[in-house]
Amino acid sequence: MSITRFDEPAAAEFREDVSAWVRDALPDMWRTSRAVMTPEEVQSAQREWDTALYEGGYAGLAWPAEYGGRGFGPIEELIYYEESSRANAPDGFGRIGRVLAGPTIIAAGTDAQKAKYLPRILDGSEIWCQGFSEPGAGSDLASVSTTAKKVDGGYLVNGQKIWTSFAQYSKRCLMLVKSSSELPRHHNLSFLLLDMEQDGVDVRPIRQINGEEEFSEVFFTDVFVADDDLVGEEHEGWRVAMTVLSNERGTTEAATRLVEATAQIDLLGRCCAAGSDDAARLDDRRELLRWHILRSTEEKAAELDWFVAGSILKVQWSELIQDATRLGLDSGCAEHRGYWRHHYLASKAMSIYSGTNEIQRNIITDRVLRVAR
Repeated sequence: MSITRFDEPAAAEFREDVSAWVRDALPDMWRTSRAVMTPEEVQSAQREWDTALYEGGYAGLAWPAEYGGRGFGPIEELIYYEESSRANAPDGFGRIGRVLAGPTIIAAGTDAQKAKYLPRILDGSEIWCQGFSEPGAGSDLASVSTTAKKVDGGYLVNGQKIWTSFAQYSKRCLMLVKSSSELPRHHNLSFLLLDMEQDGVDVRPIRQINGEEEFSEVFFTDVFVADDDLVGEEHEGWRVAMTVLSNERGTTEAATRLVEATAQIDLLGRCCAAGSDDAARLDDRRELLRWHILRSTEEKAAELDWFVAGSILKVQWSELIQDATRLGLDSGCAEHRGYWRHHYLASKAMSIYSGTNEIQRNIITDRVLRVAR
């Protein structure tokens, strides 16, 4: 039976187990040199961490046991992220698969899709990406223009996606496409699982201002997707996409970002801005983010409506990381200058992806505060 509150004795026992495991399993290079690692070394450590998570039984804590998980609830999952945060553990390279693709397939996929894809998502052997944003459809996701034309046995996909993280490394893509030009908005979209390693897929990495190529633009020319890789009903992909976005903006994503923010704020506190009021305020905001995640997670575990409690999370974590990296850059710390430059430049996109913060604030205004327009 899953834990429903953080103050249960079982929660404390589980936390002790997780803490001990994380300390023992951390990659050696990450433990000793994470602030000065190259992007290639970071990726290697993340892949090593994917393997460790799977072998240790922590890759799918909240996944049902029949799909290779441990059948726990959101409380156990958050305890893991908290202890990872305290240990400054890496984020796995297969996180899109575990956080977005896997839960979506579990919620809306067929038995055949679950059997085919979930094992390789869980063990980190297949990397996934998310094909949502387009040059003309970012915050207005329902305006996607990439098309899926019905043909014998499946669909032919044509169009372009952009800002696609991990695309150059991915085997599969979660893709929202326009499958009808006649049906009304939101009922003219379908959700597909597309093989990225086939003819017609052209991945063009985008060099960012920090020198990395985390995102790509991806072009699709007559790319075939079988009927078996349609998730949910044809033309009702918007419902499936909302499952993805609830995970992307929800407690699990916020918890993974808490790990990132903790590493940065701890570095500020012990070195680059030690003793400063600005570092102390960031630490207070980190604890406030943690409290909001805890509250949302308990409501989720109790099967309550956690939308109100969780609505602020994406704005909180993105702006916290942006402000932390700015302070690190401004600190002038010679030892960590490269680290802060890299993470500051990378953080600028955080208030844009996963839905812009302006859009999220509009959602809070309309659906939480219910302010009349």
